[in-house]
Amino acid sequence: MRLSQSFIKTLRSAPKDETARGAQYLSRAGYIYKELAGVYDYLPLGLRVLDNIKTIVREELNNIGAEECLMSTLQNPEPWIKTDRWDIEKMDIWFRTQLAAGGELGLGPTHEEPFTEMLRNYVSSYKDLPFAVYQIQTKFRNELRAKSGIMRGREFLMKDMYSFCATTEDHDKFYHEAEKAYMRIYDRLGIGNDTYETFASGGVFSKYSHEFQTICEVGEDNIYYNKDKSVVLNEEVLIDEVMNDLGVKRDELEMTKAAEVGNIFTLGTKFSAPLGLEFTDQAGERKPVLMGCYGIGISRVMGVIAEKMCDDKGLVWPENIAPYKYYLIGIGDEGMKKAEELYHGREEEILFDDRDLRPGEKFTDAELMGIPYRVVVSDKTLADGKAEVTDRKTGETKLVALTEIF
Repeated sequence: MRLSQSFIKTLRSAPKDETARGAQYLSRAGYIYKELAGVYDYLPLGLRVLDNIKTIVREELNNIGAEECLMSTLQNPEPWIKTDRWDIEKMDIWFRTQLAAGGELGLGPTHEEPFTEMLRNYVSSYKDLPFAVYQIQTKFRNELRAKSGIMRGREFLMKDMYSFCATTEDHDKFYHEAEKAYMRIYDRLGIGNDTYETFASGGVFSKYSHEFQTICEVGEDNIYYNKDKSVVLNEEVLIDEVMNDLGVKRDELEMTKAAEVGNIFTLGTKFSAPLGLEFTDQAGERKPVLMGCYGIGISRVMGVIAEKMCDDKGLVWPENIAPYKYYLIGIGDEGMKKAEELYHGREEEILFDDRDLRPGEKFTDAELMGIPYRVVVSDKTLADGKAEVTDRKTGETKLVALTEIF
């Protein structure tokens, strides 16, 4: 992308009510635009980051046999009424819309009910199981405390996956495959070393669920861990019964702030039973399908990465999800001419700052945007057939032969 042809401009200040540093940088660097609390637009740079995160998630889920769908956002009340989750007093995060002809529709906050209802048409026998489906879709939740930029929004992008099995053994097998896939995802996103599978409340579904928590100063959760971090648990389950189950003592645990970047639940028959998703087993008996639920907040993860991977100059994106790999600057007539040549044919990996600005302004924007490598071609470096390449993460600068830059 040529910056001279983009409407994006970096800003000196972020929205006044934006307190999280990562969110401030995302706004100032032209990744997001804040419509109102908890509601953001994703600008060209931000959309490229989201797409890169989605690609990693898709690859890992496809590798464990899950299939992607796209469900409707507008929600029919009927299945939600059957599971007792339509009542606004019991599920207070609903956004609803009135129909001109009367009645209401909901804007999907999650999709257990729609997937279960839809799959009644495709599952009848144990031979149809097991399988898993997922989608990456915008969700709507009327959060009372939308905060920390895109880390907690009212409108956000989420990957939700659901598994459907005939037996506990099949469910457990897929559940463990999903656990491993999640950790591979976080490794590829660059936060694997600070992300831990955490015991949390299973609510009405099971004794425990598992969250994936990333250590983060502005995170909303308190997590507790033992010395080697082999046991990590959410503060909500910090009780004697749980610690006895896990074989740890309270005085062995330390606390830190963390942000939830994913969760997985065993749902059992919580949704399949009331909605009538059943199969005929090998003995000819009708039984409800066993279900699991697996979520990753795509935009939330982007916000967590921005918060963790920044410094006093701006964002520092991991290569795997950066919108572009190189930030290219030409200085001087010959430097700009050579930069044009380098840019040609590599438009998908180069953000070319061809604006009529002073070099210092371009360097500042490169650091704010957090592109992994800044490449500067000047009349001076060309005298040796080289360009100056700076690693955004380490700050290290090298002179590299033009033929070896990429």
